[in-house]
Amino acid sequence: MIDKTDLKILHVLQENAQLTFKEIARRVNLSVTPVHERIKRMENDGVIDKYVTLINRKKIGNYLLVYCNITLNKQTKNNFSAFEESILKYPEVVECSIVSGGFDYILKIITRDIESYNEFYQQKLSTMKSVAHIHSFFAISEVKSTTIFPLY
Repeated sequence: MIDKTDLKILHVLQENAQLTFKEIARRVNLSVTPVHERIKRMENDGVIDKYVTLINRKKIGNYLLVYCNITLNKQTKNNFSAFEESILKYPEVVECSIVSGGFDYILKIITRDIESYNEFYQQKLSTMKSVAHIHSFFAISEVKSTTIFPLY
């Protein structure tokens, strides 16, 4: 069971997972041992999934952010499975969700530039047998981009 103290710890970790147990304990007003025990419990329970390094994509040359709406030619279990199996292989796709509405999936794609996206589109996305329609939207500017979840 997650309590208010756990939520405080999770908030601190979302802001900076490199903090020491001592610094986390200071920020949530606990001693080090209970903080350590709570974090280990949340790791073991799967509340804390993993620790990662967030990279500024533009600093490594990935300037283009594209959202794609994908509609499958038939909404069958086999088509969904085939599409999902294929999409998992593409590192350009950083997010993929099944959605309701006028299309089946929304993808978040990161590439260097429009030419590299066009190559990805023509050689990978458009060659998938289960895909009927692809609608691409190019981000002009990111107003908000965060990995911090709201904690209640």
